Amino acid sequence: MLGLLRQNISIAQQSIKGQLLRTILTIIIIAIGITALVGILSSVNALSSTLSNGFSGIGTNTFYIQRYAQTFQRRGGNERTIVNPIITYREVKEFEELYDPAYTQVGLSFQATRAAEVKSEDRKTKPNVIVAGVNEHYAENAGIKLGEGRMFSSLDIKNKSKVCIIGSDMEEELFQGLNPVGKTLSIRGNKFTVVGVLEAKGSTFGNNVDLRVLIPIDVARGIYTSPNINYDLSVKVFDQNLMDAAKDQALVLMRNIRGLSPVETTNFGVIQSDQLMSQLDDLKGILNFAAIIISVITIFGSSIALMNIMLVSVTERTREIGVRKALGAKRSTISWQFFIETFLISQYGSFLGILLGMLIGFIVSSGFEIPFEIPWSAIIAATIVSIVIAIASGLIPAIKAARLDPIESLRYE
Repeated sequence: MLGLLRQNISIAQQSIKGQLLRTILTIIIIAIGITALVGILSSVNALSSTLSNGFSGIGTNTFYIQRYAQTFQRRGGNERTIVNPIITYREVKEFEELYDPAYTQVGLSFQATRAAEVKSEDRKTKPNVIVAGVNEHYAENAGIKLGEGRMFSSLDIKNKSKVCIIGSDMEEELFQGLNPVGKTLSIRGNKFTVVGVLEAKGSTFGNNVDLRVLIPIDVARGIYTSPNINYDLSVKVFDQNLMDAAKDQALVLMRNIRGLSPVETTNFGVIQSDQLMSQLDDLKGILNFAAIIISVITIFGSSIALMNIMLVSVTERTREIGVRKALGAKRSTISWQFFIETFLISQYGSFLGILLGMLIGFIVSSGFEIPFEIPWSAIIAATIVSIVIAIASGLIPAIKAARLDPIESLRYE
């Protein structure tokens, strides 16, 4: 049995070489569909994994007040773009003072720059460091954890202390792996004492959060005085049962602060991390559905192409089939020969498609600077698709070849 299988594989390989151009075109057709399937699934999985890891530390008991409501939804072609006014420092400070539900704390923050050059005594970074001004509650609300040292205290913020918390990559760049807590660094000529080092988080969409410095918000405002700075608010609710009431009160208060009348549309966003995750899941579902549709089209188109080439092959090799039958070959032997040939072509296309799909996934991951993982689920799905293609395309030619009359086949010219 094993010897017969090897013989059929050998005959199939010879037949493939004999009709090389048609086989290559068929393989490319199969590979295109498999590439799209694997490329989409691997890119979606990498994106989903990165965003999920980014939201995992925040939890569902924190909501944010931002200039826009962040969503993953596509804007319709006829919709007008709405430009919301920035959230000003006066507004966030007024919110912080007036917002007083029990079991809550308010975090303030703004991104001062993404291109700071930070110096230590004998080293300096490239001008690619993120500097953010924050208050004492920002880190906890955002799910940011310390690796070493301490977070800001209320006195640090109130007294506008020249202290800072740095990302894990800064430790290596400025202090060569030595413990930086208690050491001094310089930002725009201002000296800061390092009081803490954040846990490593990695890079997301080109935004390396490990290459950043957090400083007290009022100190940051004194150093970075650009007009139209937008501020963000975060509210952590320690009792999950009070979340809805806390969000409603925050919405009403912020509308009042911004001077909106009851009939005016809210010109800011109130969002929760679980809402973002839900929208991400919806987007992932849509893209996965698109991948399924592509795979169905792939099966249909590739099956037609592959069946066509195999039916032509049966016709061209009619005399060969007649000779083999005259020499005692069984119907099952003939059908297996053609089915194995179909299976090999589909697997070649699958292999090429998987490689190209993984390459696309790697390029997407590299472009967004997110970790690339081997998409095993996509590879398994592609393999299943290729097997379905082989079965759908190989049965009819194999049955046709097996049913040929040996006498008529030998007469075929």
